[in-house]
Amino acid sequence: MVNEKLQQVINKMLDSLSAQIPAFISSEVDWRISEGNVAVCIIDDAGTIYGKIWGTDKVRGRGFYDVAYRKASQVWITGYKTGEYERLVFSDQLNHKDFGIELPDLMGWEGGQPIQLDAETRISCGFSGFQGVNDLAIVKKAAEEAMK
Repeated sequence: MVNEKLQQVINKMLDSLSAQIPAFISSEVDWRISEGNVAVCIIDDAGTIYGKIWGTDKVRGRGFYDVAYRKASQVWITGYKTGEYERLVFSDQLNHKDFGIELPDLMGWEGGQPIQLDAETRISCGFSGFQGVNDLAIVKKAAEEAMK
């Protein structure tokens, strides 16, 4: 995918996320986690980083962006979803040394995932602020909507 098209897809993803967030923060569980302060980080194969923070508390938003970045960067380095990568490492199916991320630095939380946009374009996404399953779902839906 050419850079201009990728930028359009990512902008559409950010618009979709903005539209979806109110439904998620209406959930009591997700509201308690972040009080509406959530963040996404997207890294393309070339290492370009895209991101956005939602909410009114800049300090909390910064914290959630830090987690979203760590999720996305771990996916970018390993190619595996967060949580899945850790299961593979701790069940001795993967050697963490092959990826250069030391054990104390593993993310562990769900919310980081690779998304294949087309035959040659993959992005590594991290979202933080909701339950892990919702962090994954909101970004997956945003990517699907952006590619329509």
